[in-house]
Amino acid sequence: MNFSNLSKYFEKLEATSSRLALIDILCELFEEVKPEDIGKISYLIQGRVAPFYEATEIGMSDKLVAASISRAYGVDKDHVLKEYGKLGDLGLVAEKISKESHGSRVKHGMTTNDVFETLRDIAKMTGEGTVEKKISTLASLLEKVDGVGAKHLVRIPLGVSRLGIGDPTILDAFAKLKLGDKSKRKLLEGAYNRTSDLGLIGETLWKGGLKSVEKLKVTVGRPIRSQLAERLPNPEKVIEKMGEVNVQRKLDGFRVQIHKDGENIRLFSRNLEETTLMFPEIVEGAKKQIKAKTAILDTEAIGFNPVSEEFLPFQETTQRRRKYGIDEMSKKIPLKAFAFDILYKDGKSLIDLSQTERLNVLEKTVEDGETIFVEKGELIDDPKKLQEMLDESIAEGLEGLVVKRPDSKYEAGARNFNWVKLKRHSNGELKDTIDVVILGYIFGRGKRADFGAGALLVGVYDKQKDEFVTVSKIGTGLTDEEFREIHKRADKIKVDHKPARVNSKLVPSVWIKPEIVIEVLADEITVSPNHTAGYALRFPRLVKFRDADKKAEDATTLKELIEMYNQQYGLRS
Repeated sequence: MNFSNLSKYFEKLEATSSRLALIDILCELFEEVKPEDIGKISYLIQGRVAPFYEATEIGMSDKLVAASISRAYGVDKDHVLKEYGKLGDLGLVAEKISKESHGSRVKHGMTTNDVFETLRDIAKMTGEGTVEKKISTLASLLEKVDGVGAKHLVRIPLGVSRLGIGDPTILDAFAKLKLGDKSKRKLLEGAYNRTSDLGLIGETLWKGGLKSVEKLKVTVGRPIRSQLAERLPNPEKVIEKMGEVNVQRKLDGFRVQIHKDGENIRLFSRNLEETTLMFPEIVEGAKKQIKAKTAILDTEAIGFNPVSEEFLPFQETTQRRRKYGIDEMSKKIPLKAFAFDILYKDGKSLIDLSQTERLNVLEKTVEDGETIFVEKGELIDDPKKLQEMLDESIAEGLEGLVVKRPDSKYEAGARNFNWVKLKRHSNGELKDTIDVVILGYIFGRGKRADFGAGALLVGVYDKQKDEFVTVSKIGTGLTDEEFREIHKRADKIKVDHKPARVNSKLVPSVWIKPEIVIEVLADEITVSPNHTAGYALRFPRLVKFRDADKKAEDATTLKELIEMYNQQYGLRS
């Protein structure tokens, strides 16, 4: 496919806020795509040149991209930066300057494959002269595309694609086009949850059909999408619903999936980002302590004070997520990784074994050491004992407990009552915190006018519809510094219209891309006709930022919110 043609589809997608219309446009696009290109185009729709778990970053800052625009169109770099200051989007700047330089002349020279492979080459560039090579290579690409193509091209190395399309929507388009109905997305989701690679799913479906997709297995080096826990309000409800359970401590740290292939260790976060370089002590611990040629462990890493032998709060642990000063910070805040599951060992997937069987394998696989510890848990069928364990966990400074059915398989990407979390109670009626996504902000008044943001419009994720629905406006409970921080983050991802996957009756002063996740505490959940969730949070206040370890799609779901509402009033879900 010609990149100019792909860019026209990107224009349609960017201008569309209806999810059903997005699916139809994607179907039109995919009908034109050859099987060997479907994966590459799927990645480009995501604003990438590789699956999320590949550490393939193009590595170009605003200034480097501006230099490429300057060189491609023969204009002064200061002029490019001045236009950037006005428009706030280098994509729009590239489009404007391209049209000024070349008029409306249409260029047809670049195929999508050419663009994709060239961007991959830029990402791989290293060594002396890398900056110059990247600038000149991107400039040469810009010379060969039209204005609309230039707009979408420069957004990719900057990581600011504005299409706003979630993975479920792309899977819906795959299912509608190849399986006859978007409701058959679930037939593709199992393989996607095992491989975390949208491009691989597309290529396999196009070339081999559904049977080939279903044969895609767990592989070392490809992160498995994390299994997640449901909520129940108290130990009595847990035992009543689940019977005997395996109880593990809920550590308030980072989900770290450890992949071992011989001496090669790779680490992945809950949102599929590779974090290997960030946590060198876990890498070394995995080499020494995991007694298997190949293995995949599900762990939680948490900061630890070796002097007081205490776990550190999340706000301190989160400082370890950094690209620079890693060695110094690893000494200041050493991490301990608690392995609570094993998903693969020596060439065999273990996800279909029961939890009891997996834990037995885990104990035999991880040797005693200083970094990785087995969190095997304890079998409990008494709510009083479960309450005691919850109290002990909280006294240790932890979040609470995770209880699991001993006979359950590991269901990648699923959230169900095979796993349930029990957390500390708040002072209000609501028994748990909620992870919400910031969708926009309302301009401040008075003192808040200095910060730009006076109140936040936040929402939860409707997984079934792949959209974000509003649940609250938050104007209190944030310090001045937190408001400044949110405004600073939000302005980097603000957009001039409601994002495609946002469903809102309320209109904020500024819309932003749904990316910033915050954890909030509220007194209760109430029914609300004003919010598209159908519910609202009463007196919400910020607890902490969570976007370091959670994508927007990992926020509290609408289904969870409804269950929490029902639990609050003792109703059945």
